[in-house]
Amino acid sequence: MPLRITKATDTVEVKNITAVVYGSPGLGKSTLGFTAEKPLLLDFDHGSYRAGNRGDTVQVESWRDVESISAADLIGYKTLVIDTAGRALDSLALDITSVDPKKGNGASLNLQGFGVLKGRYLGWSKLIRSFGLDVVLIAHTDEQRKGDELIVRLDAQGSSKGEIYKTADLMGQLYLTGGKRVLNFSPTDTAFGKNPAQLAPLEVPHFASDPNFLGNVIARVKADLNKQSESQKAASNALTDWKTKIEQAATAEDFNKLIPETQKADDGVRDNVKRLLTSAAKKKGLAFDKKAGAFSQAA
Repeated sequence: MPLRITKATDTVEVKNITAVVYGSPGLGKSTLGFTAEKPLLLDFDHGSYRAGNRGDTVQVESWRDVESISAADLIGYKTLVIDTAGRALDSLALDITSVDPKKGNGASLNLQGFGVLKGRYLGWSKLIRSFGLDVVLIAHTDEQRKGDELIVRLDAQGSSKGEIYKTADLMGQLYLTGGKRVLNFSPTDTAFGKNPAQLAPLEVPHFASDPNFLGNVIARVKADLNKQSESQKAASNALTDWKTKIEQAATAEDFNKLIPETQKADDGVRDNVKRLLTSAAKKKGLAFDKKAGAFSQAA
């Protein structure tokens, strides 16, 4: 089967993303999850009843409750919220040791058990992403001291914690400052983050004043990513046009006629166009005279 190559000139449409929101207990992470677009929340933490805006939930008692989730189960929903990622992994660990006690004891896995956990979690993650929904992973924080600094990480066990970091398109910390809840997607010296849309720290409003807050944030990020893809496509097409034009130049006069045109090239490609022009002229035995501002035959 031939490779399915995505050309540089092809637009890659971002239809759904995986977002991670993590923070200390009591900040309203579940409540925030319910402000996503048409959410279904998988309640591994059994705390969704505390959300004032509680929507549809699945009270997860064991991993078997969600292992065979299907697209048919999710008809009518736009976002799958996993609350919390850490308790989901604990539930999976219990399932692993119940099937094969040699992989650990209860939720405590040995090295082999962690390998199984990673493989099964990745497989399940790919499954739910294939349904075409946005995925929101809610997580508690694991705070550790490093000298005078407080380092904030996700509270999740095993190597799958790393997989959560890698598969996330968007990752933000929810914290309290000046009595206001803030969601910050930018990484810091003491906390992880992923911020592809370069969002400023966002004040999280009460759900009653903005019931679609997280859904709007996710939509904004997807729109920005798709805009970036369109810009990349336009830049790639522009460079292709310039390559064709430059390849037709043969003499110093031809190259010199292109110099003023390169000044009019779009900002996003202008520097690359100048490099292409200089490189092509050099292959033709020409050199650029900075004083004269023109190409001439190399000595």
